[in-house]
Amino acid sequence: MSPDPGPVLELCEIRKSYDVGTAVEHEVLHGISLSLGPAQFVALQGPSGSGKSTLLNIIGLLEPATGGRMSLAGQDTGALSDAQLTELRGAAIGFVFQFHHLLPAFTALENVLMPLMIAHGSVQPADEALARDLLDSVGLSQALAKRPGELSGGMQQRVALARALARRPRLILADEPTGNLDRVSADEVFALLRRFNREHGSACLIVTHDASLASRCDRRIELVDGHLLAPPALAQA
Repeated sequence: MSPDPGPVLELCEIRKSYDVGTAVEHEVLHGISLSLGPAQFVALQGPSGSGKSTLLNIIGLLEPATGGRMSLAGQDTGALSDAQLTELRGAAIGFVFQFHHLLPAFTALENVLMPLMIAHGSVQPADEALARDLLDSVGLSQALAKRPGELSGGMQQRVALARALARRPRLILADEPTGNLDRVSADEVFALLRRFNREHGSACLIVTHDASLASRCDRRIELVDGHLLAPPALAQA
């Protein structure tokens, strides 16, 4: 039996304040504790202004917490330098956003290759083969040479999903990935996220206002006014 790889993500009493040290200092996250294991698929819900985007930015290593501890892929992020955080973010996290953020001047294949080129300094033959396989797996093998402007919204989001998976991340962070799509395209993108989650064992944290999609996740957690509604033990995925 293989050893337990442990949690992909652990948050312990994460706090976030803005305007620290000023008269208008305010805390937006109030001691968030959460754990995600390999292959877990969790929906994060909550009203606008509840702190979801701030929490995702902290998990995605895009901004620091002002208190608490975070571990990602077994590494204590508080012990890492900026360069090490950048490397960990690129290697361990795949991002999928509501708006695809594809580079309009590049083809679908080139967009998927971008994380690999950044990681390796140049495009290797194995990288191109992987990118082609990923685009084939999202049903876009016939659109490799097309630029984003030549693709529908659903197709663009599928390219963005393939790009997010290019480095086989341990964690996928999806911020309203279907929010800009029609129902058919939304269901397709959600099904692809779910499939990759199961096939590759990537943990997935998906922010969504879509109750139908959230109900199909392994677990739903809710953030309201910077607090998880459930106690930490129950909020763990």
